[in-house]
Amino acid sequence: MTTRIVCSGIGGQGILTLGNVIADIGMRKGHHVTWMPSYGPEMRGGTANCSVIISDRVIGSPMVQNKIDVLVAMNQPSVDKFLPLVKPGGLALVNTSIVTDKIEGGDVKIVEIDATNIAVKAGSARIANMVMLAGFLKETTLFTMEDVIEVLESRFATRNPQLIPLNIEAIKMGM
Repeated sequence: MTTRIVCSGIGGQGILTLGNVIADIGMRKGHHVTWMPSYGPEMRGGTANCSVIISDRVIGSPMVQNKIDVLVAMNQPSVDKFLPLVKPGGLALVNTSIVTDKIEGGDVKIVEIDATNIAVKAGSARIANMVMLAGFLKETTLFTMEDVIEVLESRFATRNPQLIPLNIEAIKMGM
């Protein structure tokens, strides 16, 4: 089993954090994992994406250039760039709070998630990445909610413990 994931959006949307959380869960579950960030020179507002590969065997390259199994797209440029690279039978999770164009997926399963609006209702637009993680959990069988909570508690316990309940609430609302 090898799963190739691309998370993409605008800097500041938590794209790299989302990919890192997914990679962390994969490692904790005993899989081989790579996480490869890619972002523009802008601190906020530039393009950002990351590739995550989770496998039960050694991974030869951290690059996910095509044959994407799961795409998490937070904006229209992400859909335009990466949707054509999702393999037939793959999955694309799309933030329809921002992506308003009709999406044609062909042989790709498109799951529309009103992530930013759900995140605002949960308390902050900045947790839209966790709403998208809820879609990832719901549509794949890679992880459980308990796996995610364990990683969030570990990641945020010392530097931002107040974010743990907010992120968990966003995931629950996204489910």
